[in-house]
Amino acid sequence: MAEHEHVRVAVIGSGFGGLGAAVRLRREGITDFVVLERADSVGGTWRDNSYPGCACDVPSHLYSFSFAPNPEWPRTFSGQEHIRAYLEHVTDLFGLRPHIRFDSEVKLMSWDNEHLRWNIETTRGSLSADVVVSATGPLSDPKIPEIPGLASFPGQVFHSARWDHDYDLRGKRVAMVGTGASAIQIVPSIQPQVGRLTLLQRTPPWVMPRMDRAISGAERRLHRALPFTTQLRRGLLWGIRELQVQAFTKHPDELGLVEQLARRNMARAIKDPALRAKLTPDYRIGCKRILLSSAYYPALARPNVDVVASGLSEIRGSTVVAADGTEAEVDAIIFGTGFHVTDMPIAERVVGAEGVTLAESWKNGMQALRGAAAPGFPNWMTIIGPNTGLGNSSMILMIESQLNYMADYLRQLDVLGVPPGPQGTGGGRTALDARPTAVEDWNRKVQERMKRTVWNTGGCTSWYLDASGRNTTIWPGTTSEFRRATRRVDLGEYLVIRKTGKTDGKPAGTAVQKAERAAEKTVAAVPQSEGAA
Repeated sequence: MAEHEHVRVAVIGSGFGGLGAAVRLRREGITDFVVLERADSVGGTWRDNSYPGCACDVPSHLYSFSFAPNPEWPRTFSGQEHIRAYLEHVTDLFGLRPHIRFDSEVKLMSWDNEHLRWNIETTRGSLSADVVVSATGPLSDPKIPEIPGLASFPGQVFHSARWDHDYDLRGKRVAMVGTGASAIQIVPSIQPQVGRLTLLQRTPPWVMPRMDRAISGAERRLHRALPFTTQLRRGLLWGIRELQVQAFTKHPDELGLVEQLARRNMARAIKDPALRAKLTPDYRIGCKRILLSSAYYPALARPNVDVVASGLSEIRGSTVVAADGTEAEVDAIIFGTGFHVTDMPIAERVVGAEGVTLAESWKNGMQALRGAAAPGFPNWMTIIGPNTGLGNSSMILMIESQLNYMADYLRQLDVLGVPPGPQGTGGGRTALDARPTAVEDWNRKVQERMKRTVWNTGGCTSWYLDASGRNTTIWPGTTSEFRRATRRVDLGEYLVIRKTGKTDGKPAGTAVQKAERAAEKTVAAVPQSEGAA
């Protein structure tokens, strides 16, 4: 990086969120930006997760940008390699590579009250930015539980998101820890080649058939010749999922029929009553993520697979020990134990206006205004922030809504920073800081709606919930509701901070900002824009 480099916008991450932000910035006429990526290529989670069988459980034509339709998807549910290739294509199609700084992991981002900018330290140097868009995503940092004896295990150990492709699993005794979305794809992929597979299951998932098929050449030719057919296909997929939302958010009892279908799916492949009992969940379907696979149950029924209905408790030498005392000697342990979702490590590296980290600000639970802005962190916004996740549709829809919000945020900064008079007096550098009362009001309404959703009432413990049991990840409504809620920025929900020189002998944005923050606590009502939760 150039010495003392300053940009208008710094985007963190080059997955769907980061690349989408970069495309939107260029479409808004903004070229003074960089994308900071810790790896050596784009792709985010679709670069990092390269385990056998890795694929998306959202249909291809919905799991892609609306502004970059792909008529060449080979399957209705695309594999990791196809999605990663799509993101590489988007990068080149929109000329994003000159903006990307690879091998540039962010070590620290700190807000400069005096100059109203973010100072950013990376592994390849330092820079500053007027605005930071954090698009690191919730599925970026793998979580491996602290297991007694793990450090002294003599075999191979790796997480599904850090797959060791140099390790040959053929004939090996393998322990698979976890039964989430990654595990149910890994198990049937490695079962035919391993000597013995021990699946350590803490909680069984509900699994529905995966209705995947190859997209015919005729379909692809049609989509190329008539682009509106791709849009029609996408719209149909979106509409079906919008109609399903009420069952998840308002009427969980309506999911009983889906539960019956899942039971039948299991019964077709699992004939052993004892094994079926191990694999049958005791919570309402939808409480945890519904998984899609037509190969998972058949793989578990094979003679070289043991299902242990108990989580991993400790490791003694080369022996894994489950909580119920079951033991198995293994050569390798694969963790499919998810990610740091409600305790994202990036939050520890963001220091706001009052000298506290985002992690400290979120110590009682993540919350952000419209899933984007946190109080005390001016000109900082996150893509796929708190309560923007989905339980039944495509996250790309939510990302694009947040990109709309980001674009209007930057427009508002432009307007506020323009000198107000013909003489060019006033104006200057400007920042927006979410009002605490606005964030609290937004979060209160989100959590109130969350109370009757299947994620809160279904009787399970999931990664949607934080350490205190609060759901800080899922959006309790439709994607169209969220689109309306993020259509524009309501300045009534923000403190406007200006840098115009000295105010009462003190830099604007330090004492002034704290005074404004204290004064705004007396505001009786915060204006609500259209579509508030």
